[in-house]
Amino acid sequence: MSKEVVFVIDVESGNLRSLQNAIEYLGYEVEFIRDATDENLKTATKLFLPGVGNYGHFLKQFLSKGFLEPLKEYIDSGRPLMGICVGLQAFFTGSSESPDTEGLGYIPLRLTEFDPNDLGGKSVPHIGWNSVQIDKKLVEAGKTLYGINPHSKYYFVHSYAAILSEPEKRSLEADGWTLSISRYGTEEFVSAIAKDNLFATQFHPEKSGAAGLAVINCFLKGEKLSSLSTKDLQVDASIEVTPTGLTRRIIACLDVRTNDSGDLVVTKGDQYDVREKSESGDVRNLGKPVEMAEKYYQQGADEVTFLNITSFRNSPIKDAPMLEVLKRAAETVFVPLTVGGGIKDVVDPDGTKVPALKVAAMYFRAGADKVSIGTDAVLAAEEFYKNNEKGTGVTPIETISASYGVQAVVISVDPKRFYVSDPSKIPYKTIETKFPGPNGESYCYYKVTSQGGRNVHDLGAWELCYACEKLGAGEILCNCIDKDGSNSGYDLELIDYIKSATKLPVIASSGAGNPSHFEEVFRKTKTDAALGAGMFHRGEYTVKQVKEYLTKSGLLVRTDK
Repeated sequence: MSKEVVFVIDVESGNLRSLQNAIEYLGYEVEFIRDATDENLKTATKLFLPGVGNYGHFLKQFLSKGFLEPLKEYIDSGRPLMGICVGLQAFFTGSSESPDTEGLGYIPLRLTEFDPNDLGGKSVPHIGWNSVQIDKKLVEAGKTLYGINPHSKYYFVHSYAAILSEPEKRSLEADGWTLSISRYGTEEFVSAIAKDNLFATQFHPEKSGAAGLAVINCFLKGEKLSSLSTKDLQVDASIEVTPTGLTRRIIACLDVRTNDSGDLVVTKGDQYDVREKSESGDVRNLGKPVEMAEKYYQQGADEVTFLNITSFRNSPIKDAPMLEVLKRAAETVFVPLTVGGGIKDVVDPDGTKVPALKVAAMYFRAGADKVSIGTDAVLAAEEFYKNNEKGTGVTPIETISASYGVQAVVISVDPKRFYVSDPSKIPYKTIETKFPGPNGESYCYYKVTSQGGRNVHDLGAWELCYACEKLGAGEILCNCIDKDGSNSGYDLELIDYIKSATKLPVIASSGAGNPSHFEEVFRKTKTDAALGAGMFHRGEYTVKQVKEYLTKSGLLVRTDK
């Protein structure tokens, strides 16, 4: 028996493989429409319009490919269409992200950027798992929109949104739109919207675990209104309501490299030394990357990060082993995937030059949602300061974020602590530390390192993060050379040091050894997420156990897959 075919418009915007995998996981076949003359646009019975990244870039791609009139004809025919993320935003009249670009105009509102000064400094972009409030009239009738569950959490990643005033909300409802609203800090915005055959979500259902798959499934089955039980509306009063509305995000990180036998393995070491201390000296093998990623997803990880910690040599970039890892992982892991290592301008063994933008595009096509940049971020920041705090326009951060949006670019920072007696003699941002240095120094700063801590640069970590935000980064992965492999907890001073440099979300990394370290970092710093590695790989604790511990401690985490 042949499967029903679902069509997806592809304007070369971000990771579509995960959407394809989600639809196929639900029992359908997927075909992409990359040309407006494709006859399938006339016969398709279900259509998706996904988009990631910059509003103007997406719409210019959409219009240049001639999709405007065929899409209008499709909508006018009454056939169902689902937009996702920028695919939702395209239906508005415009966005302050790209003031000169007109939207499709179906919804008479413009998108604006979240206020980074809200709550005294919330992170922008809005990255993480948030609730979705159902229209009150639907709730009173015991119904919900396309299976959206107010008790579930959904994954968002965006800087611009349809931020609503109460009059605007009433106006849209009067015009026949059914709205679902989410809150980020004090700002409320459209997280899902529907009218007649149109349905769109600001969140990524294909990256929202089982809850997101349920939304896609309802759309594919044509179940616009489904039943909502009273259980779905119950809230545990003992769990915190975070100021931003986001859950405490737990990320599992897998350091991936080839071992001495040529096998791709997940490894972990002390101070970046991944070899066994035994006589063999072999690369520590903790498991296979795809299998471990799926395990952590099943345990409830909110994201999975793959870091290529050594170059895969003698292989064209199109055959890079990490591409296959991502492709396979994305088939069963329906949460965001980040890949780091090798996201730079490269030269293939045959001499072909491959720009970082193309490298990133290949990873996005394989299933990655974000790319992590380490050494090249340091080089870009150094150039930024040499160039009077201006970008050159050609660094990986700038080229990738210009095409795929700032939320697609993560900066991986490897700082090392240095003590100082007199801050006035240091050209970097310093802090007064609670842990005096070996000679009683009461101040410290952090220098940036690269190559796994082997190279120390004349650049402060605070200054690096400040520069990278200006260049177009969207998130900071804050490692710590001093804490890596220690299992003694995160460097809390470092995390708030980095948070003071930027409005971007910060992920705390390095040092987690037990669940209490996650609670400590969330309660004592302003971190947006916390990452674990060795404690998970060695089987000492599971992601699920960490989340259960945090829930018992009264912290808000996502508990459904």
